Amino acid sequence: MIQELKNSYGSLFEEELINEIIQVGTYKDVPAGFKLMDIGSYVKGMPLLLSGAIKVLREDKDGDELLLYYLEKGDTCSMTMTCCMGQTKSEIRAIAETDATLIMIPIQKMEIWTSKYKSWRNFVFESYHNRLNEMLHTLDSIAFNNMDQRLLDYLKEKARITKSKVIESTHQEIAYDLHSSRVVISRLLKKLENLGNIKLHRNYIEIINL
Repeated sequence: MIQELKNSYGSLFEEELINEIIQVGTYKDVPAGFKLMDIGSYVKGMPLLLSGAIKVLREDKDGDELLLYYLEKGDTCSMTMTCCMGQTKSEIRAIAETDATLIMIPIQKMEIWTSKYKSWRNFVFESYHNRLNEMLHTLDSIAFNNMDQRLLDYLKEKARITKSKVIESTHQEIAYDLHSSRVVISRLLKKLENLGNIKLHRNYIEIINL
């Protein structure tokens, strides 16, 4: 686990900071589908992702979800940091997209490290920048792309994140992520199958040519 931390963050953080993370961090192995954070809950620590992928979602007033972005190895969630520092309730839901390993950093260390370590401060600012760009990309996709293109982009990103051409998601789960309906998603998936882009199976979708 220590080696995983060094492999993921050793190029970002100085050795002294790595040693502090090892001393105070809590390691977690979580299975795919595990809910790491929910809307309305208080955040008690900031995650550093060592392996796997986590999807971050937003929920509207009707309870419908929208996928904002994915977190991968070497990432953290800037919205989590905001909740930690402000001691406010979470406005996002974070679910493990794949089996994942992470290390949780106590809240009280975050502010101390921001003053103490330039590398940590740079990491925090870079994380804010990256997550903001990803959310802007999501907003642009909703505003300017039709659902056909959004679905294509979603399947490509899902395949990249999971490193597999087999998408083990139901039509309803995809609809939730894209804030659409199962009927619409099923129709568009069938269209993609007719075009030879994908192959629909009973419990999964196979990527053929995207």
